[in-house]
Amino acid sequence: MRTTLTLDPDVAERLASEVRRTGRSLKAAVNDALRLGLGLGGKRPRSPRFVVEPRALGLRPGVDPDRLNQLVDELDAEESARRLGR
Repeated sequence: MRTTLTLDPDVAERLASEVRRTGRSLKAAVNDALRLGLGLGGKRPRSPRFVVEPRALGLRPGVDPDRLNQLVDELDAEESARRLGR
């Protein structure tokens, strides 16, 4: 539909700012603003819910997953000691 609108200065300024900011046409900016104002758009379809599926780590008995950093430090220390002992 083609029509003529008389915009209030503040609305015209805001639309011009939106056009500059987004690089879209005035027509697209006006249509998007009207859709939002009329409750026809703006709500994006919900993404499917992200579900985390837990899996066993498969750690050996005696390995505490909460202390893996300590295990790495100990292995590094052993490797350094082995290299210095040569």
